Amino acid sequence: MLANKNDKKTDLEALGEFGLIDHLTKNFAPSQASTEKGVGDDGAVLHLKNRTVISTDFLIEGVHFDLSYMPLKHLGYKSVIVNLSDIYAMNAIATQILVSIAVSNRFPLEALEELYQGIALATKKYEVDLIGGDTSSSKTGMLISITALGEAKAEEIAYRAGARANDLLVVSGDLGAAYMGLQVLEREKEVFKVNPNNQPDLEPYSYIVERQLKPEARKDIVELLKKLEVKPTAMIDISDGLSSEILHLCKQSHVGCNLFEDKIPLDPTVIAACEEFKLDSTLVALSGGEDYELLFTINQKDFPKIKGNPNFTVIGHMTEAGEGAHLVTRGNSKIPLTAQGWNSFPS
Repeated sequence: MLANKNDKKTDLEALGEFGLIDHLTKNFAPSQASTEKGVGDDGAVLHLKNRTVISTDFLIEGVHFDLSYMPLKHLGYKSVIVNLSDIYAMNAIATQILVSIAVSNRFPLEALEELYQGIALATKKYEVDLIGGDTSSSKTGMLISITALGEAKAEEIAYRAGARANDLLVVSGDLGAAYMGLQVLEREKEVFKVNPNNQPDLEPYSYIVERQLKPEARKDIVELLKKLEVKPTAMIDISDGLSSEILHLCKQSHVGCNLFEDKIPLDPTVIAACEEFKLDSTLVALSGGEDYELLFTINQKDFPKIKGNPNFTVIGHMTEAGEGAHLVTRGNSKIPLTAQGWNSFPS
């Protein structure tokens, strides 16, 4: 269960800060036309034609990730993805990232090389440039901070504040898999503590474990919506759980919502895992988080354009603000939606 250990270990002091940056970024070549100067100077230089969208996130060891089951290559990949997802949630296309890391002396150079392999894989797949960042020492493990930049025409940007009553509520993909993958990994971690020789069989859980360890950002959805000529009236990504994100849209747009329980898309493996762990699949979808799917609203006139498309599920509709936000159960009763997802500052 532990992350891979390399036989060779090079102390970071042997390179120094600038040597470390040069070593880790030497194979990152700019591919975006808007990148005039990337890594290697006091600042990056961009030549932009459209609106710039910027987002940043922290990932902290022991809070956002556990290296006992999170391979460093997967961590590097995921740390990029969670930031790109925010750019796509603005209906924009990601173009550049800046990566800053702080590590304790327990991490050798080879560990950071593995981390950056994952970062490189994500930048290549999503066609974004690494244009800078920073490295520092840490006394509390590993910290990763990534800033993502993207571009969109002013009229294409989708904010959280644009939803109107009677708009349809739509989600990409399926929900709850990442949370159930985390449950499997946490369970196997406890088994490993008791018996380190026990090797877990994760094959039956491959889909949900991958959704936790190596999620994908939905750049394809942004491109598909543009192709279908559908402009979301409001949009957000699902990082903290479906209910939390719906309430964000409702608050910013000053509307209410009816979410239909029987419309929430769940993969069969999620349903099976929920039964195994004795968890309610609806609650998992509402509160699990880390799905990184896109949740958006559209005008009803655009429904024919997405009807029958397997990438989208209409899960509800927006209402007047005074009606509030509710889950309409399979039994046709209405339950007020509450935000029970991820909270960075739990009491």
